[in-house]
Amino acid sequence: MRNHQIYYATIKTASKQLSCSLSKDLRKKYGKRSARIVEGDTARIVRGEFAGVDGKVTKISIADRGVNIEGVKKEKLKGEKFDVYVHTTNIVISGLNSEDKWRINKLEGKKASAPRPVETPKTEAVKQKVKTEKKDTKKVTKSKIKKGESEE
Repeated sequence: MRNHQIYYATIKTASKQLSCSLSKDLRKKYGKRSARIVEGDTARIVRGEFAGVDGKVTKISIADRGVNIEGVKKEKLKGEKFDVYVHTTNIVISGLNSEDKWRINKLEGKKASAPRPVETPKTEAVKQKVKTEKKDTKKVTKSKIKKGESEE
């Protein structure tokens, strides 16, 4: 029954099975043990022939049920190199690709569609400009309203 669930799973189900455990730092940060792996994540191989290799995830193959990491290649007898797919149970995610805001929101426990706060440089000069602009607009609007009331 278990083999049937694994090897005859639909593509949707099989892609869900491609999740990896998070490193201890990321576990503390997000409060989760695992997350689905995505191209661009940084991962470390924990078990197997390539144990100890760190690198960026370059390909994810649902058919091969594995992940390809930069620098993980084998050589054929003729000298040609090919990608090796490592199973996700042998991998620990050490860095997340933060381009997907939906994924980061889900990991943080927020609503997935919630807008991310925009990071802007907070310098004193910028704050002072903003304050002066706000004061000017208030004066203009008040003066317009007073003029309008006196005309009526």
